Amino acid sequence: MPQLQAIREELSQQHERLTRQKESWERWSTRREEEIQQRVTELAAQISEDYADSGDIVLVGVLKGAFIFLADLSRSMTIPRTIEFIAVSSYESGSKSSGAVRLVMDVRANIEGKHVLIVEDIVDTGHTLKYLIGMLRSHRPASVKTCALVRKAEQAEVDVDVDYLGFDIGNEWVVGYGLDYAEQNRTLPYIGNVTPTD
Repeated sequence: MPQLQAIREELSQQHERLTRQKESWERWSTRREEEIQQRVTELAAQISEDYADSGDIVLVGVLKGAFIFLADLSRSMTIPRTIEFIAVSSYESGSKSSGAVRLVMDVRANIEGKHVLIVEDIVDTGHTLKYLIGMLRSHRPASVKTCALVRKAEQAEVDVDVDYLGFDIGNEWVVGYGLDYAEQNRTLPYIGNVTPTD
């Protein structure tokens, strides 16, 4: 039975490592789950009030990062809304931006004459959001406004308005609640910060 004992010891060590990792994430969490949910509820109420007389609005979620934020936000709203998705690329595999924004997937529905709200996970340099606003305006909607979960104001390189903002954060790499680092940790229920290795 030495092999069984070795497996038990390995599993025990893995459990201890995972426990330490969880404790580390919680210690370095920048926005806890309850705080995020409260802010999302507040944003949904404000958006619902602002668009109360606008009819059906189109929420355009920016993939992949905004999918959790968009889901929670839309479920908390009290006005007619439809969901669309758009995908762009400005990062490669790590933490360095490529500098250029590339459209990967456009909205599929006709948004001409409709009120559009871009739902983004994070705004840092502002290049992606500025590109999205311009691109979606080419579809001739009635209006285009923006909603972002977090913003790194210190990182801004272009002037772009965020009409509805969850949180301002410092110049740190954050993960969780849809945000990732190299496609990892998107599904954490809170927002934590990490140190990129590249």
